[in-house]
Amino acid sequence: MKKTTLGVIVGNRRFFPAHLCESGRATVLKVLEEEGLQCIALPTDATTYGAVESSTDARKCAELFREHRETIDGILVTLPNFGDERAVADTIRLSELNVPVLVHAFDHEQTKMGIKFRRDSFCGKMSVCNNLRQYGIRFSLTRLHTVDPMSKSFREDLQTFAATCRVVRQLKHARIGA
Repeated sequence: MKKTTLGVIVGNRRFFPAHLCESGRATVLKVLEEEGLQCIALPTDATTYGAVESSTDARKCAELFREHRETIDGILVTLPNFGDERAVADTIRLSELNVPVLVHAFDHEQTKMGIKFRRDSFCGKMSVCNNLRQYGIRFSLTRLHTVDPMSKSFREDLQTFAATCRVVRQLKHARIGA
């Protein structure tokens, strides 16, 4: 059986701490690997830490996804900080993939609420979802609005989403007669 492959969009908002995207990206990719999922993501040297924070980044990521259109089963949007909602939505729209989308936002760490570690991914997730809705892009959400990707809750959400992606993949070429 083919492994489920997710296109991964790491959202970044330029004036938020970019280092959160570096560590957040690494964490999410590690969790995907541990959960037996493959991923297609921008290389870290393609943009700031491989994140999408501008229309230029959106075009790069969309092109990467189009190149792998035959293998990508779904798209995971992860927001280590607020993220650029338009760049995320543009990436999905420009990729021209018609696959399930899951939107994830990182939790704030209660001991790191200062400017150097400000995430505001709670609000960023609402903004991303608003733009996706405006673009007519259907999406799923994690059960918790913000969630640590290392948590059991996120891993369960991820496995449920991967199962949805597999069903959609199988149904894409199904011929149904009556």
